[in-house]
Amino acid sequence: MGKPQGFLEYDRVDAPVVPEKERIENFKEFHGLLSEEEQRLQGARCMECGVPFCQAGVGISGMTSGCPLHNLIPEINDLVYHGNWEQAYVRLTKTHCFPEFTSRVCPALCEAACTCGLHSAPVSTKENEKQIIEYAFAHGLVTADKPKHRTGKKVAIIGSGPSGLAAALQLNKRGHNVTVYERSDRAGGLLRYGIPNMKLEKSVIDRRIELMEESGIQFVYETNVGKDITGKELLNQYDRVILACGASNPRNILVSGRDASGIYFAVDFLSKVTKELLDSDFKKVPYELAKGKNVLVIGGGDTGNDCVGTAIRLGAKSVLQLEMMPKPPVERLDSNPWPEWPKVLKTDYGQEEAVYKFKADPRVYQTTVVEFNKDKKGNVESAKTVKLAPVVDERTKRTVMKPVEGTEEVIPVDLVLIAAGFLGAENYVAKAFGVELNERTNVKTKQGSYETNVERVFTAGDMHRGQSLVVWAIAEGREVAKAVDESMMGYTNL
Repeated sequence: MGKPQGFLEYDRVDAPVVPEKERIENFKEFHGLLSEEEQRLQGARCMECGVPFCQAGVGISGMTSGCPLHNLIPEINDLVYHGNWEQAYVRLTKTHCFPEFTSRVCPALCEAACTCGLHSAPVSTKENEKQIIEYAFAHGLVTADKPKHRTGKKVAIIGSGPSGLAAALQLNKRGHNVTVYERSDRAGGLLRYGIPNMKLEKSVIDRRIELMEESGIQFVYETNVGKDITGKELLNQYDRVILACGASNPRNILVSGRDASGIYFAVDFLSKVTKELLDSDFKKVPYELAKGKNVLVIGGGDTGNDCVGTAIRLGAKSVLQLEMMPKPPVERLDSNPWPEWPKVLKTDYGQEEAVYKFKADPRVYQTTVVEFNKDKKGNVESAKTVKLAPVVDERTKRTVMKPVEGTEEVIPVDLVLIAAGFLGAENYVAKAFGVELNERTNVKTKQGSYETNVERVFTAGDMHRGQSLVVWAIAEGREVAKAVDESMMGYTNL
């Protein structure tokens, strides 16, 4: 531990952020970096406590506490403090494939479990990680990892999201021949088309894909497995197949008027925006999607927030975001002690931008839509909402949200974005291989296993565990790579 009292001597200082007034004018990333010297002082704040919950990644009260990748965080922070960036990168990549992704989009489970955060601000582990990986790229430390020997084994990975990419990287490193199938026109999965550019610039993905291709990984685009090619054909060509297609079946809002034009699933909307930006090399912004419109976002999670930020950049007239659940407390309740994930109010970039643009927080809690109304052309023109109240179900004894009579309200709406989460894997992929699904419509495996009921077919990521975080997808990708390697070789050194 390089600085025993660093957490007492230095306050947390976050990297600079582009002001709302400037950043809503474009789709560029708006989080910067501290200087290396300033970041070193942030590394000095790490307490190197006796029990580092930051790297535990364990379940507490149904929530994850600490990093699921088990990054060696106190060691890494100490290397940051000493300015040993190269060794910090080496140490970080012992457990992590893609720090450039999580350091931008992860909610920082490590920081929520930081001991320093008990009485003051937690260590800025996420920004330390970003500084490390950007230093590594800038100084040529991140290179194509070409294996010296090939095993002759062939693995097909279906899906190029974070779990598929992590599995590909690990298996190629082992010497297996890896081919990644992607139904879209570019690699990245939700990293590419589910997360807006201002949160994760797509050049960050591109530079990593280029290195993976250079290392020998093959990518096959615009090929929809289960439609363009059968599961049987792939099993005939490859020794193993990994299904990493994500939980891409969106939860719908089944109310009267749902068939109106102008109602989209959030990811479809975000994908359309990103694709138009990429196809035009950012010369054409699809303002026509939201400019001058009253936008209603249904869902209070990260995707809903991304929709708010995107709609504002596209010139929306107004943005309203509905959340079914009650407004969270500002501080932890006694029933939510550290090191549990803090169930407290979080105001993200989209909401901050809405406050700047419209002078009000866009979120309306304990509210849902019960009806959409159409104009004569079939376009959505308004939505009827109703307030909800928490009620204990007598049969299940669980708290559910019930409509409150007399609280209905009709609001003008020109564009509706449904960000209500996902229900699990899409059936056609599962059927293509004959794999079983569990009660949550995720691909079924034994507890702690990644192998499906079909011989030589494995699964990982959201398709396996359900809708989750990028960091969990990467962790599952690394684990499924170990399972596949062991099944082919009889042992694994991954």
